[in-house]
Amino acid sequence: MTTTALSRHHVLISAAQLAAELASVQPPIVLAVHSADTDSVVPRAERQRIPTAQDSDLAKDFAAPGGGRLGSRPLPTLVELEQKARAWGIGHSSTVVVYDHDGGLQAARAWWTLRWAGLTRVRLLDGGFDAWQAAGLSTENLAGPAPARGDVTLSAGHLAQLTAAQSRLLARDGVLLDTRIAPNYQGGPSVDGQPPRGHIPGALNLPAAELLQADRTFLDNDALRARFLALGVDGTRPAGVYCGAGVSAAHAILALACIGVQAPLYVGSWSAWSADPELPVAQGSQPG
Repeated sequence: MTTTALSRHHVLISAAQLAAELASVQPPIVLAVHSADTDSVVPRAERQRIPTAQDSDLAKDFAAPGGGRLGSRPLPTLVELEQKARAWGIGHSSTVVVYDHDGGLQAARAWWTLRWAGLTRVRLLDGGFDAWQAAGLSTENLAGPAPARGDVTLSAGHLAQLTAAQSRLLARDGVLLDTRIAPNYQGGPSVDGQPPRGHIPGALNLPAAELLQADRTFLDNDALRARFLALGVDGTRPAGVYCGAGVSAAHAILALACIGVQAPLYVGSWSAWSADPELPVAQGSQPG
């Protein structure tokens, strides 16, 4: 784990702040991050949006087709991501705000991917669309008009990643956090020839939702520090994060950034780890 110059105001924006910035001379580019999970609750075509927001898709825009040891949500190619970023109107000096209808659990992957590709002025709407709506702010049922094409040039590696081997060592020598829900962490018998269920030996379970308050905004910084400290993230030991497919883990990485801590992401996460029969699997509520 390393400290970083990032802080809460660099990575999160409140609904009130976003409304003020949208009314300014240089408003941010707003991306609504949709996914199959949120579409199953409210179909995308029926969903309200923040004014000017453009639609984006978690699986199509912030991941590539996966499978096997790549994991189910590998990173997109830079060429594809750059073309999409330009289509959203993103230029070198653009500020970007991402949000979803899931408390940021989906949009955090968009935040992480764009920052990994070199965009430094990207924030996540704290509390997502629910926070915007709770503030009584106006909504629209259509995506914003297509903007003028941007000219951004992206490059890889601006946020750190973990390989399977590095994750295994980190679980032994540092702190490796697993942000899946407890039943997925604990695992159990494999079903119908599916990959094994459980967790990376030595990993500690921190479900991503535990980093949120009841209104699905992030815990305040003191509460975040206490939550991470309870798991050994104390500033003296290296820390990293994984989940099922590199999505909710990005949410925890954003939470760590709120308190000035930088941690790498195992993008392939459990979907990649469990596809390799040579890698060990721990089960139960203990790290193993």
